[in-house]
Amino acid sequence: MLDITLLVRVHVDALIAAQNDMGVCDAIRPNTPVGKPTAMSAPHLPKVAGIDPMVPVSTHTAAPLKAVPAAPGAFIQDRLAGWVSDLTTLHELTERLAGTSTLDTALHELLGAGAALVGARRGLLVLEPADGGGPSLTIGLGLAHAELGTIETVPRSATPYGRFLDGLPDTDTPMASPDILGDDSIDPRCREVAATLGYAAGYTLPLATRSSGRLGVAVWLYDEPAEPLERQCHLVGLYARYATEHLARLLELERARADAAIIAEELLPTRLPRVPGVQLAARHRTAPKGGGDWYDALALPDNALGLAVGSVSGSGPSALAAMGRLRAGLRAYAVMEGEDPVAVLSDLELLLRLTEPSCAATALYAYCEPERRTILLAGAGHTPPLIIGDRRTEFVETTISAPLGMLACWEAPSVEFTPAPGETVLLYTDGLLRRTGDPMDRAFARLHAAAAGVPKALRHDPGAVADHVLRTVLPEGLDRSDSTEDVVLLAAHFD
Repeated sequence: MLDITLLVRVHVDALIAAQNDMGVCDAIRPNTPVGKPTAMSAPHLPKVAGIDPMVPVSTHTAAPLKAVPAAPGAFIQDRLAGWVSDLTTLHELTERLAGTSTLDTALHELLGAGAALVGARRGLLVLEPADGGGPSLTIGLGLAHAELGTIETVPRSATPYGRFLDGLPDTDTPMASPDILGDDSIDPRCREVAATLGYAAGYTLPLATRSSGRLGVAVWLYDEPAEPLERQCHLVGLYARYATEHLARLLELERARADAAIIAEELLPTRLPRVPGVQLAARHRTAPKGGGDWYDALALPDNALGLAVGSVSGSGPSALAAMGRLRAGLRAYAVMEGEDPVAVLSDLELLLRLTEPSCAATALYAYCEPERRTILLAGAGHTPPLIIGDRRTEFVETTISAPLGMLACWEAPSVEFTPAPGETVLLYTDGLLRRTGDPMDRAFARLHAAAAGVPKALRHDPGAVADHVLRTVLPEGLDRSDSTEDVVLLAAHFD
């Protein structure tokens, strides 16, 4: 029997190229075969069932190696493990950043992730887009608002991040300040602030993209003299490259939302009318995507008052445009035949079918005579008003009707009621209920409980009543990033 030496071949070229690209290791020399081949006799295929094989066999075979190359060293495995760990960390951090949908949450996520990558405990991030379109803000990590104010007392030209934000030359690369207190070339005020706040070193990373230019700068602070390792700088640079692109997209989205909010406010009344015998207050909160909820109040002849709230389906610019046209139409119809709410909504139904055939909307219009304290209202698929007083808190019983645009011809009977002196009538859109996330019956119960819980000292002020209801029904805030619902409240307090 022939003694054949085992041939071991280790291919590490791909590993070396990948590690060199990532900057994880310096160099790894590939193993090469050694030794000279020796001649061997050609093997014969075994006989099967006593029959010789008919297939000819080549007489040339691969030669064995006299020496076996050594397996890769342990340092390669350590470097490979470190490389995999870095990739895993970057993947997790970028996944978390990609999950942010608002600019504020993305900025905080970037600041915290960068601190973990460079091994810092505190830091700050200044957002200041180069185009001047805003928004401009400063957030901190492990720094209170007063401490951020102390840092801002340092002249911008004396700080690396300030020079970058001012667009000075040769400031577009990361910069480490390993010993702020011991470096005499640093501005004295900068060293004084560092000693006051208890940090001794910093690492500054500009945030910029090719398309959007400068967005801002991040600074991480160390409690002791230190600077990040080359590997840490490389990792935070890779992370920041992705983060700045994500920030640029969110910045454009934030600006679009701000423009939509401004347009929505411009489409609503700039002030509420003053009519003897009644006090008015309105609250309007626009969803991040811009919804189509609206309200209106207009003085009518004979000291009468027209109140209206409504909601257009959808969100974004199309909903805002439809909302503006619908509100303008209702104002015209209210002036012509405001004492008949059914006629007003019937005309509005016709307008909607002619101008917005693919749109649906809800609306509620009330004709008020404050001197007599009477209200005549009609609703089209809208939520009923709520009466808030010392002796009662109850919903007004209205007839069930379909939203505008859902029927070929809309018509529903009106309802008349009389609020007592000192009572407040609250008109609202269903966004107030939907933002709670509860089923509608529970949302109505929450609204009723919030209205019943208005302190007596606040019930004479319609604005205070509306604010209390908002805070109680939506305790987590009104500007949730995942909400697509506007919120409108219109409160009328009768003397």
